[in-house]
Amino acid sequence: MITLGVNIDHIATIREARKTYEPDPIWAAAIAELAGADCITIHLREDRRHIQDRDLELLKKTVQTKLNLEMANYPDIISSACSIKPHQATIVPERRSEVTTEGGIDVAKNLKSLTQTIAQLKEAGITTSLFIEPDKIQISAAAQTKTDFIELHTGKYANTQNESEAKKELDRLFSASSYAHSLNLRVNAGHGLTMKNVIPLCAMPYLEELNIGHHIISRAVFIGLRQAVIEMKQLLEKYS
Repeated sequence: MITLGVNIDHIATIREARKTYEPDPIWAAAIAELAGADCITIHLREDRRHIQDRDLELLKKTVQTKLNLEMANYPDIISSACSIKPHQATIVPERRSEVTTEGGIDVAKNLKSLTQTIAQLKEAGITTSLFIEPDKIQISAAAQTKTDFIELHTGKYANTQNESEAKKELDRLFSASSYAHSLNLRVNAGHGLTMKNVIPLCAMPYLEELNIGHHIISRAVFIGLRQAVIEMKQLLEKYS
């Protein structure tokens, strides 16, 4: 069964638009878990545009399932992670000018630094993951870092415009997952997924978890967070 990680960053985005105290991501995490979420994902960005240090600290104390911290390979963020000790840390690329994470991290180019960070996080007792493109070079490099997981970037698949393009990207993802498994890497995936495009991904071999945020929070505006999580969870249960 594929598990569901719910990214609650955009709850904090709404809060930070007014620099106030609501809506509180802590409440959102509790509602998502009660609705069946298997994991709560947050991204503590260097510019703190949405999730704040306080959120990370409180979520570590209150999340009952698994807390997955998306983070850039920056010293201060690494220090925060090792101090707070989320259940999992997923290293992602980060640029201040981007609206959201635009692709996978280049593990091959940053192999030495990432290997050191993975070791540091593991020493703190944190499960590790690298957010990467479905590319054999990147997967091979990820295996060299001794990370526990990779998370395959599904953005290109999510942005396809027709069935032919979608099939091509699905084939890349499926092949990447199988290759990662052959290197003893565990596999998660996410980015840009919706109720419509997630179903084909449920057939991906060795896939353990999908991280979905923007779509769930967007639907929650109209139908409520609890119902949005329930419906996505039911979809994964039906097709995986």
